[in-house]
Amino acid sequence: MTTLYFRNGTCALAPHVVLEWIGAPYEAVPVAAGSALLLELNPAGAVPVLKEDDGWILTQGGAILRYLAAKHPEAGLGGSGGLRGAAELDRWSSFLTGDLHPSFFPVFGPMRYTTDPSDEGRAKVVEAALGLVRKRLNLLEAHMAGREWILDARSVVDAYALPMLRWGRAKLPEQLERWPALGGLVERLEADAAVRRVLAVHAGSVETRTA
Repeated sequence: MTTLYFRNGTCALAPHVVLEWIGAPYEAVPVAAGSALLLELNPAGAVPVLKEDDGWILTQGGAILRYLAAKHPEAGLGGSGGLRGAAELDRWSSFLTGDLHPSFFPVFGPMRYTTDPSDEGRAKVVEAALGLVRKRLNLLEAHMAGREWILDARSVVDAYALPMLRWGRAKLPEQLERWPALGGLVERLEADAAVRRVLAVHAGSVETRTA
Protein backbone atom coordinates (compact mmCIF):
# COMPACT_ATOMS: atom_id res chain seq x y z
CA MET A 1 0.00 0.00 0.00
CA THR A 2 1.15 3.52 -0.77
CA THR A 3 2.11 5.50 2.35
CA LEU A 4 2.15 9.29 2.57
CA TYR A 5 4.08 10.98 5.38
CA PHE A 6 2.79 14.46 6.19
CA ARG A 7 2.73 17.35 8.63
CA ASN A 8 -0.22 19.62 9.24
CA GLY A 9 0.03 23.06 7.64
CA THR A 10 2.48 22.01 4.94
CA CYS A 11 2.29 21.29 1.21
CA ALA A 12 1.81 17.62 2.12
CA LEU A 13 -1.86 18.57 2.13
CA ALA A 14 -1.77 18.45 -1.69
CA PRO A 15 -0.82 14.79 -2.30
CA HIS A 16 -3.07 13.76 0.57
CA VAL A 17 -6.02 15.39 -1.20
CA VAL A 18 -5.00 13.79 -4.49
CA LEU A 19 -4.85 10.35 -2.89
CA GLU A 20 -8.40 10.87 -1.64
CA TRP A 21 -9.55 11.96 -5.10
CA ILE A 22 -7.94 8.89 -6.65
CA GLY A 23 -9.71 6.57 -4.23
CA ALA A 24 -7.11 3.77 -4.21
CA PRO A 25 -6.01 2.35 -0.83
CA TYR A 26 -3.28 4.32 0.95
CA GLU A 27 -2.05 5.13 4.43
CA ALA A 28 -1.35 8.64 5.74
CA VAL A 29 1.16 8.92 8.59
CA PRO A 30 1.88 12.16 10.49
CA VAL A 31 5.58 12.68 11.11
CA ALA A 32 7.25 15.20 13.38
CA ALA A 33 9.67 17.80 12.08
CA GLY A 34 13.27 16.74 12.68
CA SER A 35 12.28 13.26 13.82
CA ALA A 36 14.52 10.27 13.21
CA LEU A 37 11.80 8.70 11.07
CA LEU A 38 11.49 11.73 8.81
CA LEU A 39 15.25 12.10 8.41
CA GLU A 40 15.51 8.42 7.54
CA LEU A 41 12.84 8.82 4.88
CA ASN A 42 14.15 12.15 3.59
CA PRO A 43 17.53 13.45 4.79
CA ALA A 44 16.37 16.95 3.81
CA GLY A 45 13.82 16.70 6.62
CA ALA A 46 10.92 17.83 4.45
CA VAL A 47 7.45 16.53 3.73
CA PRO A 48 5.64 15.21 1.79
CA VAL A 49 7.27 11.81 1.45
CA LEU A 50 5.64 9.02 -0.55
CA LYS A 51 6.67 5.40 0.02
CA GLU A 52 5.54 2.49 -2.14
CA ASP A 53 5.13 -1.17 -1.17
CA ASP A 54 8.54 -2.14 -2.54
CA GLY A 55 10.30 0.48 -0.39
CA TRP A 56 10.77 3.04 -3.16
CA ILE A 57 10.64 6.58 -1.75
CA LEU A 58 9.72 9.76 -3.60
CA THR A 59 10.13 13.28 -2.22
CA GLN A 60 9.30 16.77 -3.52
CA GLY A 61 5.64 17.71 -3.71
CA GLY A 62 5.54 18.48 -7.42
CA ALA A 63 7.18 15.19 -8.33
CA ILE A 64 4.83 13.25 -6.07
CA LEU A 65 1.78 14.88 -7.63
CA ARG A 66 3.00 14.24 -11.17
CA TYR A 67 3.72 10.61 -10.27
CA LEU A 68 0.28 10.07 -8.76
CA ALA A 69 -1.44 11.60 -11.79
CA ALA A 70 0.53 9.31 -14.13
CA LYS A 71 0.06 6.24 -11.94
CA HIS A 72 -3.71 6.71 -11.83
CA PRO A 73 -4.75 8.13 -15.22
CA GLU A 74 -8.28 6.89 -14.58
CA ALA A 75 -8.67 9.66 -11.99
CA GLY A 76 -8.28 12.32 -14.68
CA LEU A 77 -6.06 14.58 -12.57
CA GLY A 78 -3.14 14.98 -14.98
CA GLY A 79 -4.40 17.77 -17.20
CA SER A 80 -5.67 17.59 -20.76
CA GLY A 81 -2.90 15.32 -22.03
CA GLY A 82 -0.72 15.64 -25.09
CA LEU A 83 2.52 17.54 -25.30
CA ARG A 84 1.06 20.95 -24.54
CA GLY A 85 -1.27 19.67 -21.85
CA ALA A 86 1.68 18.09 -20.05
CA ALA A 87 3.64 21.31 -20.47
CA GLU A 88 0.83 23.35 -18.92
CA LEU A 89 0.74 21.01 -15.92
CA ASP A 90 4.51 21.33 -15.52
CA ARG A 91 4.37 25.10 -16.02
CA TRP A 92 1.95 25.71 -13.16
CA SER A 93 3.45 23.06 -10.92
CA SER A 94 6.83 24.76 -11.42
CA PHE A 95 5.28 28.17 -10.71
CA LEU A 96 3.92 26.92 -7.41
CA THR A 97 7.16 25.15 -6.48
CA GLY A 98 9.60 27.81 -7.61
CA ASP A 99 7.74 31.11 -7.28
CA LEU A 100 4.77 31.07 -4.91
CA HIS A 101 5.97 28.58 -2.30
CA PRO A 102 9.41 30.18 -1.72
CA SER A 103 7.76 33.58 -1.31
CA PHE A 104 6.30 32.30 1.96
CA PHE A 105 9.60 31.06 3.42
CA PRO A 106 10.53 34.40 5.04
CA VAL A 107 7.00 34.75 6.40
CA PHE A 108 7.34 31.54 8.41
CA GLY A 109 11.04 31.93 9.27
CA PRO A 110 12.10 35.59 9.00
CA MET A 111 15.25 35.13 11.10
CA ARG A 112 16.71 32.93 8.39
CA TYR A 113 16.67 35.93 6.05
CA THR A 114 18.18 38.73 8.12
CA THR A 115 21.09 39.45 10.44
CA ASP A 116 18.97 42.02 12.29
CA PRO A 117 17.64 40.33 15.46
CA SER A 118 15.22 43.13 16.34
CA ASP A 119 11.45 42.90 16.06
CA GLU A 120 11.61 45.68 13.48
CA GLY A 121 14.10 43.70 11.41
CA ARG A 122 11.91 40.60 11.44
CA ALA A 123 8.85 42.68 10.58
CA LYS A 124 10.59 44.16 7.55
CA VAL A 125 11.48 40.69 6.27
CA VAL A 126 7.88 39.54 6.62
CA GLU A 127 6.60 42.71 4.95
CA ALA A 128 8.92 42.22 1.98
CA ALA A 129 7.97 38.56 1.69
CA LEU A 130 4.27 39.33 1.72
CA GLY A 131 4.91 41.79 -1.09
CA LEU A 132 6.35 38.94 -3.14
CA VAL A 133 3.40 36.73 -2.23
CA ARG A 134 1.03 39.41 -3.54
CA LYS A 135 2.92 39.64 -6.84
CA ARG A 136 2.74 35.86 -7.30
CA LEU A 137 -0.96 35.82 -6.45
CA ASN A 138 -1.54 38.59 -8.99
CA LEU A 139 -0.07 36.37 -11.70
CA LEU A 140 -2.17 33.38 -10.73
CA GLU A 141 -5.29 35.52 -10.40
CA ALA A 142 -4.81 36.86 -13.93
CA HIS A 143 -4.49 33.31 -15.24
CA MET A 144 -7.66 32.27 -13.41
CA ALA A 145 -9.85 34.90 -15.09
CA GLY A 146 -12.90 33.08 -16.46
CA ARG A 147 -11.62 29.72 -15.20
CA GLU A 148 -12.93 27.31 -12.61
CA TRP A 149 -9.64 25.40 -12.28
CA ILE A 150 -5.99 26.21 -12.97
CA LEU A 151 -5.91 23.81 -15.92
CA ASP A 152 -8.84 22.93 -18.17
CA ALA A 153 -10.33 20.67 -15.49
CA ARG A 154 -9.64 19.82 -11.86
CA SER A 155 -6.12 18.48 -11.52
CA VAL A 156 -3.24 17.85 -9.15
CA VAL A 157 -2.23 21.49 -9.67
CA ASP A 158 -5.36 22.71 -7.90
CA ALA A 159 -4.55 20.48 -4.94
CA TYR A 160 -0.99 21.85 -4.98
CA ALA A 161 -2.24 25.44 -4.88
CA LEU A 162 -4.60 24.78 -1.96
CA PRO A 163 -2.13 24.87 0.96
CA MET A 164 -0.39 27.97 -0.41
CA LEU A 165 -3.66 29.81 -0.91
CA ARG A 166 -4.68 28.88 2.62
CA TRP A 167 -1.37 30.33 3.86
CA GLY A 168 -2.13 33.52 1.97
CA ARG A 169 -5.58 33.75 3.49
CA ALA A 170 -4.08 33.26 6.97
CA LYS A 171 -1.05 35.55 6.64
CA LEU A 172 -2.15 38.44 4.43
CA PRO A 173 -4.05 41.23 6.22
CA GLU A 174 -6.47 41.39 3.28
CA GLN A 175 -6.73 37.59 3.20
CA LEU A 176 -7.75 36.73 -0.40
CA GLU A 177 -10.17 39.62 -0.92
CA ARG A 178 -7.95 41.14 -3.64
CA TRP A 179 -7.96 37.88 -5.58
CA PRO A 180 -11.61 36.80 -6.02
CA ALA A 181 -10.85 34.07 -8.55
CA LEU A 182 -8.36 32.48 -6.16
CA GLY A 183 -10.77 32.90 -3.27
CA GLY A 184 -13.39 31.09 -5.34
CA LEU A 185 -10.94 28.29 -6.10
CA VAL A 186 -10.26 27.79 -2.38
CA GLU A 187 -13.98 27.79 -1.64
CA ARG A 188 -14.65 25.13 -4.28
CA LEU A 189 -11.82 22.97 -3.00
CA GLU A 190 -12.73 23.32 0.67
CA ALA A 191 -16.34 22.42 -0.14
CA ASP A 192 -15.18 19.11 -1.62
CA ALA A 193 -15.92 16.16 0.65
CA ALA A 194 -12.50 14.57 0.09
CA VAL A 195 -10.72 17.82 0.96
CA ARG A 196 -12.80 18.18 4.11
CA ARG A 197 -11.83 14.67 5.20
CA VAL A 198 -8.14 15.39 4.67
CA LEU A 199 -8.29 18.73 6.47
CA ALA A 200 -9.91 17.00 9.45
CA VAL A 201 -7.14 14.39 9.53
CA HIS A 202 -4.44 17.06 9.40
CA ALA A 203 -6.13 19.16 12.08
CA GLY A 204 -6.25 16.13 14.34
CA SER A 205 -2.64 15.10 13.78
CA VAL A 206 0.03 15.56 16.46
CA GLU A 207 2.36 17.67 14.32
CA THR A 208 0.95 21.18 13.76
CA ARG A 209 3.81 23.19 12.28
CA THR A 210 2.76 25.67 9.54
CA ALA A 211 5.81 26.04 7.31
